[in-house]
Amino acid sequence: MKGTSLDDVIAAISTPSGFGGIGIIRLSGEESINVADKIFKGAKCKSLKDKKSHTITFGTIIDENGETVDEVLVSIMKAPNSYTKENVVEINCHGGMMAVNKVLELCVRNGARHAEPGEFTKRAFLNGRIDLSQAEAVTDIINAKTDLSRKSAVKQLEGSLKIKMSHMRDVLLTAIATIEAAIDYPEHDIEEETYKSLFDKTTYVIEETDKLIDSADKGKIIREGISTVILGKPNVGKSSLLNTLLKEERAIVTDIPGTTRDTVEEFVNIGGVPVKIIDTAGIRETDDVVEKIGVEKSRKSAEEADLILMLADLSRPFEEEDREILSFVKDKKAIVILNKTDLTPVLDCNEIYDAVGKENVISISAKTGEGIEELTKRLKDMFLGGQIEIDNSVVISNVRHKNSLYMAKDNLLNALNAIEMKIPVDFISMDLKEAYDHFGEITGDSIEEDLLDKIFSEFCLGK
Repeated sequence: MKGTSLDDVIAAISTPSGFGGIGIIRLSGEESINVADKIFKGAKCKSLKDKKSHTITFGTIIDENGETVDEVLVSIMKAPNSYTKENVVEINCHGGMMAVNKVLELCVRNGARHAEPGEFTKRAFLNGRIDLSQAEAVTDIINAKTDLSRKSAVKQLEGSLKIKMSHMRDVLLTAIATIEAAIDYPEHDIEEETYKSLFDKTTYVIEETDKLIDSADKGKIIREGISTVILGKPNVGKSSLLNTLLKEERAIVTDIPGTTRDTVEEFVNIGGVPVKIIDTAGIRETDDVVEKIGVEKSRKSAEEADLILMLADLSRPFEEEDREILSFVKDKKAIVILNKTDLTPVLDCNEIYDAVGKENVISISAKTGEGIEELTKRLKDMFLGGQIEIDNSVVISNVRHKNSLYMAKDNLLNALNAIEMKIPVDFISMDLKEAYDHFGEITGDSIEEDLLDKIFSEFCLGK
């Protein structure tokens, strides 16, 4: 996206590919209405540029031979009252691959170019309609997997983080201005007062930064979910547990050991928190080449997971394969699940209790659903400490934001240390200015073009 111009017209399909009721082609740019006019024939033959803003016109899209491509509804949104603050046209045609692609092709032939990922939202940012944190919230809403993650993204889109960053930067700007005044008017004996003012302001901003950093772990979970691996030897009920949590038959369940040969990943909503459940191949020694690859993937997934659910079969004695898995998980964040409470218990649980503690063991039946409610409650409590609400507080859910906050805090601590040592104020100003810039990285007020391009390149096309 580097080096793209704001003067041309961009076009993209804004609806998912495949079959559907409608497909939308979006254009943005000063000449977007003129581009659409070249391929549109209104039912009453009225030019689109003569239409009022925020109106919808029925007509047809025609090709260079005058043949009808599709019947459409065309929406006109004139600058600056549009998503990008530019002239925006949305062509609503019938869904499916052929119609939308043909209309997009005609737009490009008549003066538009293909938009790059996230370029509409990038234009909204560059034209000042939203800041960078709000732009990132757009893709968070699109990717939200639970209502809680959607609410968190909506609050950010509404400007909660933008307002917070603006306030903190204003406090720092006042502190920097105090320093500039002290440097410009050295004849006034205000040194002690200046240091106290700087100390109070810097301390306040550090406290506010800490609150945001403290929210980041929960925010990351709300945004990205908890990566949870189901681990166990073959035939202990791993796939049955996945199906029970999902409330659908997602994984194949048989009595044949080694049925699951690859990892199966699905998201499940647990109390508003997205949990990525990874069902793995049963861990055991095997000569089957394909199953062996699956076992290695299981081990790798377990190493990278936020949480491991180790399954053991209550109806079978503890075996060496179980002990190897127990040894692997005992020093990790794990819950040991004793499955098949619906069958006669045979397993001696003391060995498990000794390894991970009785409080980290739950008995369930993946077949009947017994104990599943207790398991889901434990999952939420482990990571969120109970219920979490998206209220008026600002929650950090983006790793980039968190990193900028940490860098700003380092500068602020350096400044605070210099203030306490009463180091000349011009040195203090340097750290405060760097912290000010790091906060600006979050909102896009101070950010390098390469990073900006990278952020928007991760957006979907047409947004």
